[in-house]
Amino acid sequence: MSWGFLRDVLSGVNKYSTGIGRIWVAVVFIFRLLVYMAAAENIWKYEHDEFECNIEQPGCENVCFDHFFPVSHIRLWALQLIVVSAPSLLVVFHVAYRENREKHHNQKLYRNPGERDGGLLCTYLISLILKTGFEIVFLVLFYKLYNGFKVPRLVKCDIRPCPNTVDCYISKPTEKMIFLYFLVATSCLCIVLNLSELSYLICKYSLKRYLKRHKKHQGSKSDCHELGIIGHRRAAATGRFHSSPSSLPLNIQDERERSFPLT
Repeated sequence: MSWGFLRDVLSGVNKYSTGIGRIWVAVVFIFRLLVYMAAAENIWKYEHDEFECNIEQPGCENVCFDHFFPVSHIRLWALQLIVVSAPSLLVVFHVAYRENREKHHNQKLYRNPGERDGGLLCTYLISLILKTGFEIVFLVLFYKLYNGFKVPRLVKCDIRPCPNTVDCYISKPTEKMIFLYFLVATSCLCIVLNLSELSYLICKYSLKRYLKRHKKHQGSKSDCHELGIIGHRRAAATGRFHSSPSSLPLNIQDERERSFPLT
């Protein structure tokens, strides 16, 4: 299987990710994809051929293997890597949509098509929620299918066409268990990183909205205060202007009365 496409997708998403998102990409690429390709795939490559039961009954060994391993570990991990990385395509497609929209209108519609704001921020948050949900679903699926995160050395099978209870042996159980724990741990680490990035973006956006609203509120209060001062000054000036004409005739009348007293 070629993993070049998945590598290109992760590299493209890395340009639009936060610092925590870049750590997630590094964990997926180095500790999951490369480990899968270099080691885990070879360990489970011949798991069916190396599964042995102490009986020669035709069909018994195949039925027992299918019962204890309904889905191969390695194929389920491959599906998990693909599904968990798929939501990152939403961000890439959204950025491509913004760039094509600017080309179509032949003008600058965004400060930066890859900037996480507005609709792109919502798309990024949705991709984080989907990635976290898929990781949890696959962990639960692993646990349910294999009765826990363990690889037993010996399993007992009594399913037809086996004539009685037979012992079946799994090859390299210790080595498989080590890689099983490693891949489960990296999956849990990715969940923690996704939740941390989700919390970081929500808190950052909420703080930005709060500061913007607070700044707007402070600006409106200062504008109202300035308008009040201007109105008060205008009212005072108008009052002085009205008082001067009324007082002028009274002063003139007093002067006339003093100059020409009534007889």
